[in-house]
Amino acid sequence: MQSADSLNFLSKINPGKALNAISVLASFYLSRWSGKPIQWGVPFNVSIEPTTTCNLGCPECPSGLKSFTRPTGNMEYDFYKRMVDEIGDRLLYLYFYFQGEPYLHPRFLELVRYAADRNIYTVTSTNAHFLTERKAKETVASGLDRILISIDGTTQETYEQYRIGGTLSKVIEGTKNLVKARKEAGSKTPYIIFQYLVVRPNEHQIEEVKMLAQEIGVDEVKLKTAQVYDYKGGHELIPTIDQYSRYSRQADGSYRIKNELLNHCWKLWHSCVITWDGRIVPCCFDKDAQHQLGDLNTKSFREIWESDLYRSFRSRILKGRAQIDICTNCSEGTQVWA
Repeated sequence: MQSADSLNFLSKINPGKALNAISVLASFYLSRWSGKPIQWGVPFNVSIEPTTTCNLGCPECPSGLKSFTRPTGNMEYDFYKRMVDEIGDRLLYLYFYFQGEPYLHPRFLELVRYAADRNIYTVTSTNAHFLTERKAKETVASGLDRILISIDGTTQETYEQYRIGGTLSKVIEGTKNLVKARKEAGSKTPYIIFQYLVVRPNEHQIEEVKMLAQEIGVDEVKLKTAQVYDYKGGHELIPTIDQYSRYSRQADGSYRIKNELLNHCWKLWHSCVITWDGRIVPCCFDKDAQHQLGDLNTKSFREIWESDLYRSFRSRILKGRAQIDICTNCSEGTQVWA
């Protein structure tokens, strides 16, 4: 199935998209070499936030903790269409997630269909609590290309230690519904991934989740390291298995983030995040939209992307990434694949 997913993605690339991606890549490396924020082309990887609402209460998530200081709500369908019409012809990926549970948006699968009809590779991430038989069939029919299902344990006791308020049996049932719906439709999409956020309470079940995925018919298991906000003094979520931790223990008992904060960031050149109400932020680490770079309600995307404010933020990245708060706990390069 992985090869079929790759071929599906490649089938959506046209000369205009390819040329834009090459331009973006070239400008990124030129910026690294020159130390100046040079930007060619437009992002080919965009994440949107269908909703900030979530049914779970995960401890390191602003949606779950209801801790946003920014406004919350659902993305309006007409606004979404205008946005896709403006930026869609150069997009390789459109991710339907930032904060919140996408399936709680009342027209979520209509959003997906609108992008799929424009030959954009579409991806979402869900806790799978709403994948009823009907919704699973609608998901397959929407043209969604890839879905990541969060499953952070193979027993309810383990699962609920991070996915607070969640029910593992619903996740498994929803996944089975999706596998069945895809098979009945004779479809190769969506490509189904179990995403396993490795934390101390569930690290002992990694092999079990791989077996569960195989049993159900899930295409891939992706192991993801967990972001912990208050990590310096140690935290109960930090895994004891070092390869699955973003943080390393020091001689004095404190912790530091493993990866070196190099003064560049690929995300600032090839991607961005658009909140439910049209604000553009640099990346998924700006969960509370503290570094807003523009508002699509008042300016076009290209105006924002090429603005002095965006250029200034890229310049700050090149000069000293460690001085930007959202960068200091960044996981660039720390994802682990099963």
